Amino acid sequence: MTASATPHLLLDGIDEPGLNTLPVYARRGGYEVMKDALRRPQDGIVEELKQSGLRGRGGAGFPLGMKASFIPAGDIDKYLVCNADESEPGTFKDREIMQKCPHRLIEGMIIAAYTVGANKAFIFIRGEYMHQADVLEAAVEEAKAAGYLGNDILGSGFNLDLWVHRGAGAYICGEETGLLDSLEGKRGNPRLKPPFPANQGLYQGPTLINNVETLSTIPVILGMGGEEYAKLGVERSSGTKLISVSGHVQRPGNYEIELGMKARDIIEGLAGGTTPGHRVKFWFPGGSSSPVLLEDDLDLTYDFDTMAKAGSMLGSGAIIVCDDTTSPVDVALKLATFYRHESCGKCTPCREGTNWTLRMLERVEAGLATPMDLDRIESVQNQIMGNCLCVLGDAMAMPVSSLVKKFRGEFEEHLEKKRASEDFMLGFDPAAGGHVDTPIRVVA
Repeated sequence: MTASATPHLLLDGIDEPGLNTLPVYARRGGYEVMKDALRRPQDGIVEELKQSGLRGRGGAGFPLGMKASFIPAGDIDKYLVCNADESEPGTFKDREIMQKCPHRLIEGMIIAAYTVGANKAFIFIRGEYMHQADVLEAAVEEAKAAGYLGNDILGSGFNLDLWVHRGAGAYICGEETGLLDSLEGKRGNPRLKPPFPANQGLYQGPTLINNVETLSTIPVILGMGGEEYAKLGVERSSGTKLISVSGHVQRPGNYEIELGMKARDIIEGLAGGTTPGHRVKFWFPGGSSSPVLLEDDLDLTYDFDTMAKAGSMLGSGAIIVCDDTTSPVDVALKLATFYRHESCGKCTPCREGTNWTLRMLERVEAGLATPMDLDRIESVQNQIMGNCLCVLGDAMAMPVSSLVKKFRGEFEEHLEKKRASEDFMLGFDPAAGGHVDTPIRVVA
């Protein structure tokens, strides 16, 4: 199946003035799906979510219906958590939903909480999203006043309290268990899994965690039907997807596409391509943590499985484009700097691996490394991947490794140019036996 012209589902009317308020959202049919859902059996909603084939839009791509089915039944304290941390560089789609259409998220959360029997829900929003947090809190108050939150919602017997929790701006809190620790008032560190949050999550209770886009899609699915939604997109990647396109393109921004669209149609079509006279050199399909793809990969279809087969991942849906003026050495160094800073330091492969990688790339940038050091950098990335408590170490190792592999010639050329430059010679002190950290001018 191929992707057709994309219908606007999540971005339908997104720029209508006042859509962030309850009166405008309700006039457009808001909360009608929720009212119907509260009259339906919970297992029926789970089955419809499974029929839709919706895979989580936060990065991992785990099927939502299956995830909901893992929450145990019974009269026990259960929780729903919305991951609104959105800390992946290049990603800004959830921000637009929260700012312009917060009630769709709240409606989706009410349905999700009812479906799994959760009576307490939290929106964990990144600390930098101060305006969006204000908008969400105002929308929550509107929903409470309308009787959509609180006790015995619309006479259904279902109770739900919802809070907006502001984080402190840590990348690690985008990882679900690090988020849970932060939500409990602890330092945001990832937990060892198993147990998984579906069985032992927030306050040790069963917890369903999904991101903003995933939860906002629930009213859309139930409104049109799971089978109809599954007709959109391609096999194993159904529906529409919000993507954030940035970097060297003429029209950066958020776009809603049907999964299975060609990457070229996204980058050169929707986003306008690079500036005249330049070409795409490499691009990140799923945010800064995804391995880079090349210009030759632009004719691949943009869906979960195709991106994985190409050696990368769809991730959060953040496409970062780098044109032919971009230095892969510079990009690798910036990535290592960011992830070293954001590492929580709990596990050795990430704590030591990110720091060691940064130091080695600094040597490469300065021209102090050798081609053999490039082999060592690749080797260390392979030792990091799959050996950390969470995926933060992998988030650095995967793109850095792909840059070194695919642009090995440019890394070596950079070393040669640095060694031949005057700046390099200024840092050479024969008395010190070689190069020093602070350049010293050699006087003949």
